[in-house]
Amino acid sequence: MYPFLKQVHGPHRISLSYYSNLIDHCLSLKSLTFVKTIHAQLIKVGFDSHTFLGNRCLDLYSQFGTVNDALKVFDGIPDKNCISWNICLKGLFRYGHVERAGCLFDEMPVRDVVSWNTMISGYVSCGFVDYALGVFMEMQNAGVRPSGFTLSILMSLVSCARHGKQIHGCIIRRCLNLSNLVLGNSLIDMYGKLGLLDYAFGVFFTMEELDVISWNTLILSCHRSGYRELALDQFYLMRTTGNSPDQFTMSTVISICSNLQDLEKGKQIFALCIKVGFISNSIVSSAVIDLFSKCNRLEDSVQLFEGLDQWDSALCNSMISSYVGHGFMEDALQLFVLTMRENLRPTEFTLSSVLSTVSTFLPAEQGSQIHALVVKLGFESDAVVANSLVENYAKIGLIGFAMKIFTEMGVRDLISWNTLILGLTNNGRVYETLDIFKELVQGGPKPDRTTLAGVLLACNYGSFVDDGLTIFSSMENEYGVLPGDEHYARIVELLSRAGKFKEAMDIIDAMPYEPSFIIWGSILGASVIHGDLKLTERVAERMMELEPQSSLPYLVLSRAYEMRGRWESMVRVRKSMKHKVVKKVTGCSWIGIKNHIYMFKADQVQHHGGKDIYLVLRLLIGEMEDKDYSHLHVIIT
Repeated sequence: MYPFLKQVHGPHRISLSYYSNLIDHCLSLKSLTFVKTIHAQLIKVGFDSHTFLGNRCLDLYSQFGTVNDALKVFDGIPDKNCISWNICLKGLFRYGHVERAGCLFDEMPVRDVVSWNTMISGYVSCGFVDYALGVFMEMQNAGVRPSGFTLSILMSLVSCARHGKQIHGCIIRRCLNLSNLVLGNSLIDMYGKLGLLDYAFGVFFTMEELDVISWNTLILSCHRSGYRELALDQFYLMRTTGNSPDQFTMSTVISICSNLQDLEKGKQIFALCIKVGFISNSIVSSAVIDLFSKCNRLEDSVQLFEGLDQWDSALCNSMISSYVGHGFMEDALQLFVLTMRENLRPTEFTLSSVLSTVSTFLPAEQGSQIHALVVKLGFESDAVVANSLVENYAKIGLIGFAMKIFTEMGVRDLISWNTLILGLTNNGRVYETLDIFKELVQGGPKPDRTTLAGVLLACNYGSFVDDGLTIFSSMENEYGVLPGDEHYARIVELLSRAGKFKEAMDIIDAMPYEPSFIIWGSILGASVIHGDLKLTERVAERMMELEPQSSLPYLVLSRAYEMRGRWESMVRVRKSMKHKVVKKVTGCSWIGIKNHIYMFKADQVQHHGGKDIYLVLRLLIGEMEDKDYSHLHVIIT
């Protein structure tokens, strides 16, 4: 018997129990129409003002109705208790009314720990992490003892080791022992995200009870920290101790095998998935498709995908990404079209993969069609999709559209900034690249090595020697980034193109490790342009030592001798090149006409549609000759 029934006498006892059961039925049906019907009956018999039933109706409207419906029910409860206020708070956060939730919290006559937890979790779910931490500080000042749930929420927000250890210490001081599975698992997850794997293991070994989530969290923590073999060891230990893995466990360890490109171990786990019946789970199947793809077994990915009884967005996304990763762009697009016809809603990752395909191989209007689909599906505010749109438009030269999308993005992560910086640079908008970089430094996330490589490339293209040197020299102190090959290559090329060979060689000599082929290559071309033959010879010889099979140093050195009329030296270099197994890069270009891609490789006469193309060219030449366009020359070989 519920306590509230003691307040009601006679036949009303049955009525209250009856309506309580009806509300339970509403929860299972998830029908707003049924909720309103029950609410109308409660009003008719006068039970709508009863606190218990009023709270239950309020909870129903908070889940299945509108915020106005929920607030009307809340206002109609004359004797509100703390539960009434907490349910209303949760509903306001559910519908995104953050400010109204804050005002309601301030009006609460009495707050319990659930009230504070609702505010903290509500702010977190809406992305207001600073507000959530502020509420926790206010909670402590009010003398309210945090529960295990409070601390588990805070652990999900921790971004530095010191704060994580403080929360752990708080748990110990408050005698919240590790018999609480939620707290223990949250601690393992927190330390794993912070890279403190030894602390994660320490918590794991001191927990009084372990469940599958404990093992999954530990395995994932090892994976995140880069100890993938150790993660697999924990999986084997999990099985030997009698703990049964779930589908999340299997998908995680298969992903680990993918990153290790360990096909043999992956196949063993795949066999286990088939044995226990997990292969029908789309997350597990997607992980296996990705495993085969990354281990250069695309045909196995296709076979598994086509053999599945039912497809969903996750499976199709994995297969599309696999096709893209292996260069089968047309297959990726065909599968994407098929998923749309089957009414499988694409995810943000699907659209990102398709946009990368479009920007590489198809005409600009195809990218615009995908953009229209993005807007139609409501993904234009998603950071992953927006970044792909910026990259797509930048690659096809529509940098204005790329900047417009970037400007309209609600939240810009570092990938957004890097994508625009590289897009502007590759489109020759180097002044704007530096302006965007200054804006990033002043109010955006901290630049990383990709950002700085892009900005140095812009300085290179724009011959901004002073700006490039300033950025390069401040990389470690201001941004915490140690220069890598890509940064050394850019600054050396910048100085070399400006004729500052001494400064370029000083940087090379001061490098903490042996300069690579790419770094020597950044000085080679400039040495020819500036006529420094001795430097060209020295650099070319060093490059030949590092990569004997590359044709680049031979070709450049041969050109340098040719420019000076040193024919014997030129012939000697070319003969030397012929005697070696040389890597030659074959250039190619393509053009998209309607739904077909025509590719032309260097020195290639025969290709798809070749005869027809040359026939059209001859007709055009004949027409040009008839109209006396003698100043134009077309050579067909």
